[in-house]
Amino acid sequence: MIDRLTLHNYKAFQHAEIPLGPLTLLTGLNSSGKSSVLQSLALLRQSYESGDLAFSSILPQARQAGLRTSVANQGFLLNGELVGLGTGEDVLHEDFTEEEPRISLAVDEGPYHYGWTTEYEAEQNLLPLLDVDLPANSEGGRERPTGPAAVTPAFFTAPFQYLHADRISPAEFYPRDHQVAIGRGFLGVRGEHTVNFLRHHRQDTVPAGPLRHPKATSDGLIDQAAAWLGDLCPGVDIKAEAIKGADVVSLSYGFGGTSGVTKRRRPTNVGFGLTYVLPIVVACLSARPGSLILLENPEAHLHPQGQTQMATLAASAAAQGAQVIMETHSDHVINGVRLAVKQGRLAPGQAVFHYFRGDGTGVNFVSPRVDEDGMLDQWPSGFFDELENTLDQLIG
Repeated sequence: MIDRLTLHNYKAFQHAEIPLGPLTLLTGLNSSGKSSVLQSLALLRQSYESGDLAFSSILPQARQAGLRTSVANQGFLLNGELVGLGTGEDVLHEDFTEEEPRISLAVDEGPYHYGWTTEYEAEQNLLPLLDVDLPANSEGGRERPTGPAAVTPAFFTAPFQYLHADRISPAEFYPRDHQVAIGRGFLGVRGEHTVNFLRHHRQDTVPAGPLRHPKATSDGLIDQAAAWLGDLCPGVDIKAEAIKGADVVSLSYGFGGTSGVTKRRRPTNVGFGLTYVLPIVVACLSARPGSLILLENPEAHLHPQGQTQMATLAASAAAQGAQVIMETHSDHVINGVRLAVKQGRLAPGQAVFHYFRGDGTGVNFVSPRVDEDGMLDQWPSGFFDELENTLDQLIG
């Protein structure tokens, strides 16, 4: 699990060390840096998967150097499958602190610290890697993990999902890409491969625990997904089927009528929210211990009750060993996580809240702590206090 993320001269952050937990909520005003936090983790993963942070090639040099090493032909790939950040000019913090600007990202996983520093090149979309900071030996203050694979951060190879705020809209057909949905188990940043993933893994068992919905007709993934969606729209069921002779899969919803006969409906004839939230439901239900899930605005297009339910789902995934980091603008999501702590789904220390505030040139953040009763130890100005402020004006 990632315990800490460090950003230096990256986008809105001149320097920030951000603690992370099993379930981390990033909140704040628009353009305050929340999405940049998720994008930084996706950028590292994207660069590793493309071969631009190839640990197998730097390991021998790193061992010789003891701690740090320079690496040629490596760097941050700014544009790829997960994120499209533009060029170096788009990601460098405007008030950089060095004479020659450097952009650094680092993660801490338990006792191990990994860091990457790149050169700034304004018009390039692959920022050259200048230095790699790997776990030191015991003389350097940390115990180095052993074996060639151990030097690679766990989140580079762990099961991974990143769902953007701009997710799939209702449609009758979705892509049938075996390599992405089945070979890699990736839902796509828009969730576009969710239906094919669900079709293939429909009978996979959701493990016993808080993720398993008590009202589902079976422990299989598709029935569990339908049960969680049923909290938003009672009585719904899901079908995901391959279309013979075509590279697409179909999605339909069923609703029990008064006669007990289920009528199938196309997603385009059902509320927008069901399809929009389906990738989040599948991502959480299919997560396993060690998985990393990045979510943007899980509350979009949902009724307040559904927003609270998404918080319950995310908390359940974290309770079963996944790490969930999500950006939200919803007080219902915040309160849903607080309620999950009070109900014992999560321990207080497993839920981390960060409230970001920006002034146009940089950002800072405060981190309210939640206790076992779901109460926060502070309520900063602007932190989901709009209802109270509006009511004061109405009754004033």
